[in-house]
Amino acid sequence: MHHNTYAEVLMMRELVTRSRSYRRFREDRPLGREVLTALIDLARLTPSGANKQPLKYILSCEPEKNALICGCLTWAAYLTEWPGPAAGERPTGHILILGDDDIATTIACDHGIAAQTILLGAAEIGVAGCIIGTVDRERLMAELAIPPRYRILLAVALGYPGETVVIDEMKGGDYKYWRDEKSIHHVPKRRLGDIILDL
Repeated sequence: MHHNTYAEVLMMRELVTRSRSYRRFREDRPLGREVLTALIDLARLTPSGANKQPLKYILSCEPEKNALICGCLTWAAYLTEWPGPAAGERPTGHILILGDDDIATTIACDHGIAAQTILLGAAEIGVAGCIIGTVDRERLMAELAIPPRYRILLAVALGYPGETVVIDEMKGGDYKYWRDEKSIHHVPKRRLGDIILDL
């Protein structure tokens, strides 16, 4: 084993810890298309079932298109009194991850791998994001005139962070994220010893 392995894992752990789900952004700091394209280039290199590579991507960094996409997303189900990011806090970039039925009609986990890779790449350059699966797909397909051979699998909202997100140790099995009186977003995580089964 390489003698620096543990130190390298700790470096990766720091990146993963920074790569949280952010839902409020700095709308005054726009993202350029070159940033979104660079993140897709990372996703392009990830593993794919049977190496079919059926994923396609729609990029948005234009305010009007961003507003349209953002309006088709459902945000933070556990924060029942929060309707989603307000004006000034909305994402300045979106990546829609689509499956191409002409390549594969069944996609197992390619889109999850791609989305997480996008978020890790974003975190490395100081950009925040959120993977969203609750999408008004029918409306978005129509609004963007997406051909029927494509299926919207996930949306990734992106922008410079407009909130603080911290990890807490889960207590009593309560996994719901929450915000405190200072509007800091808390994400409970199970302890390492609780998820490794010694069978």
